[in-house]
Amino acid sequence: MMMKNTKLALFLLCTCALLSGCMTNQKKSNAEVQSYLDFLKERPGANLQGSAEREALARLKNYLSNLHEENIRKNTASTYSADAFLNDTLKTVIGATAIEKYFLDTAQNADEIRVEIQDVARSGDDYYLRWVMDIKFKKFHRGQSFRTIGITHARFNEQGLVILHQDYWDSTSGFFQHVPVLGAGIRYIKSLL
Repeated sequence: MMMKNTKLALFLLCTCALLSGCMTNQKKSNAEVQSYLDFLKERPGANLQGSAEREALARLKNYLSNLHEENIRKNTASTYSADAFLNDTLKTVIGATAIEKYFLDTAQNADEIRVEIQDVARSGDDYYLRWVMDIKFKKFHRGQSFRTIGITHARFNEQGLVILHQDYWDSTSGFFQHVPVLGAGIRYIKSLL
């Protein structure tokens, strides 16, 4: 009985912490959404055609499919513009330098990241890359690979560099569900739905 009460108390404590964090971050979340919407209005993409379009897409696909330190260091500046906007649902960063640092941090916290681009669609100057990501984390569930799916909304400038990178993916399945304690709460909440 004591163990059951301890687990319940721990679960309630974590749930309260999670919910308070969500409420505290609501203004930040709204600001991130607004910055994306503002970016869409203010920064239209270039109308790339032919080889310029193929080369821009190939650079981005290569970059995302090879998220390891060497590729990130070598190819960020030739893939992202100096003032690019990136939001991957976990964080928003602006500029190629910040994007490089963010992806380096991500790569350093994983044993392996594999991204397979499944499909690319275009609507005007917007591109949508559908992908499957497999990741092995260093800090938890060592050796176990987790799979998630997502879509990247991208825009390019006239030089074929990414100016917008907005990811849409289920971060609760792809990341948070596997964090000790927090993951148990998320899995429990999902089981109730």
